[in-house]
Amino acid sequence: MVTLAEVAQHAGVSASTVSYVLSGKRSISATTRQRVECSIRELGYHPNAGARALASSRSNIIALMVPLRTDMYVPVMMEIAIAVATTARTHGYDVLLLTGEEGPDAVRRVAGSGLADGMILMDVELDDERLPLLRESAQPAVLIGLPADTTGLTCVDLDFKATGALCVEHLAGLGHRDVAVIGEAPAVYERHTGFAERTLDGLRSAARETGLRLLHRPCEGGYDATAVTVARILDERPDTTGFVVQNEAAVEPLLALLRQQGRAVPEDVSVVAVCPEQVAVQASVRLTSVSLPAQEMGRHAVEQLVAKLDGRGGDEVVLLPPALTVRASSGPAPVR
Repeated sequence: MVTLAEVAQHAGVSASTVSYVLSGKRSISATTRQRVECSIRELGYHPNAGARALASSRSNIIALMVPLRTDMYVPVMMEIAIAVATTARTHGYDVLLLTGEEGPDAVRRVAGSGLADGMILMDVELDDERLPLLRESAQPAVLIGLPADTTGLTCVDLDFKATGALCVEHLAGLGHRDVAVIGEAPAVYERHTGFAERTLDGLRSAARETGLRLLHRPCEGGYDATAVTVARILDERPDTTGFVVQNEAAVEPLLALLRQQGRAVPEDVSVVAVCPEQVAVQASVRLTSVSLPAQEMGRHAVEQLVAKLDGRGGDEVVLLPPALTVRASSGPAPVR
C-alpha cells in the first residue's frame, strides 16, 4: 500500500501539504496541487477511509434505505439504487445499502452511529413512521417519494398525481367513457404508499373533470390474479373499453387475457401503463405508457443530498413532470 509520506516524497513536498491537497482545508498553489495530484495518480494512492473519517468527521458514505418487499417491482427499485450509487461515486461518496424493513430503527441506527454522512430513503408512505425521526435528526436526508406532509423535508419524485391525470385525459380524448384501473397489490394501498395513492388521486380527479367512469381494482399480479381481477372488472363494468395498468406483473397477463377473449388491442380495448420504458416496449403489444424516470430520480436525490452536506441546499420538493408516449396499445373507443 502506498503511504501519504511516499506521495509527499515523490511530489517533493511535505506530508502536510499532501494532506491539505486531499482535505481542501488550506489554500494550495495550483502548481503544487497539480504536482501532488500527479503523484497520487502515478503511485495509485488511496487515502485510508478510517483515518480520513477521523480527521474530517465525515465517512464519505451515503446510506440508502430500500426495503425490498415482495409486493413491489424490484427491478425499478434496483435501477434507482444503481443510479444513486453511480452518481454518489462521482461526488466522492460510497453507498451503504440497507434493504431490511426496519423502519424508524434503521434511521435511528444510522443517525446515531455515524455510519453515514446522510441518508436517502425509498418506498415512502404518506404517513411514513420514519419521518418524525428525520425531522428531529440533524443528519441530512432526502426522500425518493412524497409523503402527505413535506414540511422540513427534501423530496424528489415523479409527479404521480399528474401521471394518473395524464392517463385518463389520453383515454378520454380518444372517446373512452368506461375505464378500469388495474392497480398495485392490495398491501401497497394498505400501507398508503405515496406513489400508488397519488396516482389514484390523479386518476380520480381527471375522471371527474372529464366525466369518465373509473373503476379501480388492486391486483397481486401474475396470470391467475390478473384473470380474477379482469373477470371481476368486466362483470361489474361490461362496457369497459380502456385499462390503465400500474402493476408491471399484470401487464402481459392482461394482454394475453384480452386476446383469449377475442378483444383486439387497441381496436376493442385500449391499454395505458405506468411502467418502466423497457416493460412498455417489450410487451406483446407495444404499450402507450408513462415511463418511470428511475435514473433521473436517483441522480436528483444524490445531488440534493450532496448540496445539503456541503451546506448549499435547503428543504425542497422536486416533482419530475410525467411524459406519455403513445404507442400501439391505445386508439379511439369502439363505436357501440
